[in-house]
Amino acid sequence: MAAAPNLNYTLTFSESVKGWPSFYSYMPDFILGMNQYLYTFKGGSLYRHNTNEIRNRYYGVDYNSTITGVFNQEPTTVKVFKTIELESDDSWDCSLATDLGSGFMDETYFEQKEGAWFAFVRRIGGSQDFAQRSTQGIGGFASSTGASPGLIQIEFNISISNIINYGDSVFYREPLGGIIKKIGPITGISTDRKKIEVDAVDLQPVGQTVPLGSYIFTTKDSVAESYGATGYFMEFKLTNNSKTAVELFTVDSDVFKSFP
Repeated sequence: MAAAPNLNYTLTFSESVKGWPSFYSYMPDFILGMNQYLYTFKGGSLYRHNTNEIRNRYYGVDYNSTITGVFNQEPTTVKVFKTIELESDDSWDCSLATDLGSGFMDETYFEQKEGAWFAFVRRIGGSQDFAQRSTQGIGGFASSTGASPGLIQIEFNISISNIINYGDSVFYREPLGGIIKKIGPITGISTDRKKIEVDAVDLQPVGQTVPLGSYIFTTKDSVAESYGATGYFMEFKLTNNSKTAVELFTVDSDVFKSFP
């Protein structure tokens, strides 16, 4: 079970604006602004903030910088978010969430071009949503040979779509009960595209075959051939673990209307 997020924070009041303008994730014993500096007390020690070269270190503990925002143009339209552009002097980890899915880009996925950082939206590895456009149905099959965890050959009465290719994951839905099972990746396709060879490494239990009458379908790799993130809106969270000063000016995304 995942640990609950830390919801504790420090809320500060400003006499000049008569309001509560700032939230801090660290927890001092006392906090005071004076002479253009921020001072805090922790464990009997006095700290003056924003004066040392090491950023995001509070009371001897290093933290990450995080920024959360939302893309919500045309809120009544389902959109596909394809890329993230960061106008920054450093790359960031980026996690994404929409009302229909989620995605992630590690900081190493970003490429620097003309002073900005670009990456295409990648779904989280291992996540599956068979209602999305990466799923391609085939249908019933004529015959199959082989069993897990070896190779399984599946033959169809018609040629399969050219969209389906090597490396796509193959699933079947059982004719009774509708249980979905993953077989494994495609390792071979016949020249007439009526037969596929599948490495049944994911099919359990050992010795399992594909039941006759099952419905066969495939999905693209969740990272390598991501279709982006789809939804009415997209919330993004940027994380940077640099201990030196980093500037972030804008965050953009290439977005277009979804046509399912």
